Amino acid sequence: MLSLELALRYVISRKRPMAMSLLGIVFGICFFVLTQAQTAGFEAFFIRTILGTNSALLISDRFQNSDGVVHEIDENGRTRFLFNSREGSRYRDGIDHPEMVHSALSDYPGITGVSEVLRGHGVMHSISNKSSVELHGIHLHDHQKVSDIGKYVSQGSTNRFATDPMGVLIGSRIFLKLGIQIGDRVSLSGGNENIQLRVSGVFESGVNEIDKNRIYLHLKTARSFLNRPFGGAVFQVSLEDPGNAPAIADQMQSFLNHRVVSWQEREQVWLDVFKALRLSSAITVSTILLLSGLGIFNVFAIMVIEKKRDIAILRSMGFTQSDVSSIFLWQGVIVLILGIILGSLLGILSTYGVSQLPLRIRGIFSTDSFVVHWDPWHYIWAALISTIFVTVATWIPARRASKIEPAKIIRETN
Repeated sequence: MLSLELALRYVISRKRPMAMSLLGIVFGICFFVLTQAQTAGFEAFFIRTILGTNSALLISDRFQNSDGVVHEIDENGRTRFLFNSREGSRYRDGIDHPEMVHSALSDYPGITGVSEVLRGHGVMHSISNKSSVELHGIHLHDHQKVSDIGKYVSQGSTNRFATDPMGVLIGSRIFLKLGIQIGDRVSLSGGNENIQLRVSGVFESGVNEIDKNRIYLHLKTARSFLNRPFGGAVFQVSLEDPGNAPAIADQMQSFLNHRVVSWQEREQVWLDVFKALRLSSAITVSTILLLSGLGIFNVFAIMVIEKKRDIAILRSMGFTQSDVSSIFLWQGVIVLILGIILGSLLGILSTYGVSQLPLRIRGIFSTDSFVVHWDPWHYIWAALISTIFVTVATWIPARRASKIEPAKIIRETN
């Protein structure tokens, strides 16, 4: 194609300005991919941590009465219950009949695990110190299906905990504060109760509020300590697809008559923070691509002025307005394609390099290096934004070039 050949010659003839425009696109795409990979990576890691500690769904308080409940009859004549407002409803703490709820959940589609958890508070004492704790009574086998507790144990073992009815798994911050060792005895007090426990293991989730407050006991031991032989527990539920948690939570709340909260609702604040960070970084880095587009516009605008005589000659040889316009559009396409390819390759290398950098974070999750998320959509969005800017920057000078009248230019040069 003659237009493409001429466009390639024009690009080569102006190596320096074209190279500068190309570098702008390359670095713009690279930085866009890199920042999105980092923010999405930390968000994904945060979500994995939340699902690994508190599960996808939490089933807790029972609705105390039917105030605020809407009865709706579907087309098949069946009645279902829709709760208009959680805030306006009254609850009773915990699940009074956990066996019935567990049985109702056993055949529910999409559920991969259900764990009964009895929660309470106490004070843990060692020889040298004491610490207020939030105790969770669990069946270890069930709880391993809804959490990553086995992965979080850094000292001791879950096997040791499983075989010791008076065993306890302690958060790493509590463990350090009490100055104890695996196998040591500690006392747990609360109200009029005081029991002796053996340290079976230490876990570190990376979530500061969990590691400095939480301990795990056997469910029977927790019931005895809290003097709650029946009921009062909550359920943590894991799902095949955690993304469907809000819809499943609404369905469960309808037929269980208990409050069901999805992880998205529990962590809405942090999810909004990550969303804002992704959008902010995308807007900031896109300015590099915008500046590259302005550079291309400047280069092509000057080229149109410098190449007026050449354009007039082409028009007098039979080139149409669309032919002349396509020459400049093809130049933009050449620069754009090279920029997308090189920018994507540099983005891959930069993302991998950043993922190897050490970075110790403890607070809302635990990691010792930068976390990145490999997503092809990052590259697609970068290419799309680049295409928009380059297309606009190229089309305006191309349209101006197509409007040049050959007769007028030839007369001016004679």
